[in-house]
Amino acid sequence: MKSGHTSVLYEESLKALCVRPQDVVLDATVGGAGHFRGLLSSLSNDGVLIGIDEDANAIERAREVVAEDRRSDRPVVHLMEDNFRNIGHVLERLGISHIDKALFDLGWSGFQLSDGKGFSFQADEPLLMTYGNPEVHGSAAELVNTMPEEELAKLIFIYGEERFARHIAKAICRARSTARILSTQDLVAAINAGVPAWYRTRRTHPATKTFQALRIAVNDELGALEEGLRGAIQHLGAGGRIAVITFHSIEDRIVKSIFRDAVAEGTGSVVNKKVITPSYEELKLNPRARSAKLRIFESNERDEPVSALPHELMYA
Repeated sequence: MKSGHTSVLYEESLKALCVRPQDVVLDATVGGAGHFRGLLSSLSNDGVLIGIDEDANAIERAREVVAEDRRSDRPVVHLMEDNFRNIGHVLERLGISHIDKALFDLGWSGFQLSDGKGFSFQADEPLLMTYGNPEVHGSAAELVNTMPEEELAKLIFIYGEERFARHIAKAICRARSTARILSTQDLVAAINAGVPAWYRTRRTHPATKTFQALRIAVNDELGALEEGLRGAIQHLGAGGRIAVITFHSIEDRIVKSIFRDAVAEGTGSVVNKKVITPSYEELKLNPRARSAKLRIFESNERDEPVSALPHELMYA
């Protein structure tokens, strides 16, 4: 399978952050390093760029981007192979007290579709679905082969928003009673057996939502998002901004809730009055961007003026 990555809402997120050359900037999700490259180019040697990703391959991609930047005034760059939920510990290890800007792109890189970890239901791969080391974090195979049927159905329904969650969970349990489900195609076969024939002929693959649910559960993505975003707000300097790109409603609800709590606590304000979504032109080039939403938060007590969000973004 061809690997690659197209950064979603690239221009919009960089404009929204209003990065200054001297800022301390955090890219909490290096991924395909597309946004990382843009953030790097916005900084001078007075600035600092911190890139975090649990995927060692993502960190290596970021290293390559840094190596390509031959400017004499290139910023200081720290690349950390870690989960962004540990932002506080990462900053402490680096001796950095605050950040000025932070970006969370919660989509997963196109490179991960071809890294052999079982993220794609279109290939026959080991059923891992882990961003980091599966020996440390566990795997999707462990989950589908051990979780009780009722809990599995609940997981698929809540994290995947799958209407046939109970049927799929029952089919998975029936399949694993014969042989352990160890590959993506083993799981796809079980899912197909648990949904109606008409559901298998839709444009969206019937395994899409179940794979999403398992990926979220294996990596504790929602727990990590809550911890990481709260940690970023806690370390955000005066007048700093955080931009978050989400790709499904569960993530977006968490971001909205955390930003709302921060506003209620008097920490800052939400910049965009209406959620920012991809333009028609971007969707034509990258249909996978269709569910993306961008929200921006700004802390109070500015040290110096930060330019307002461009009018065309604020009311997009």
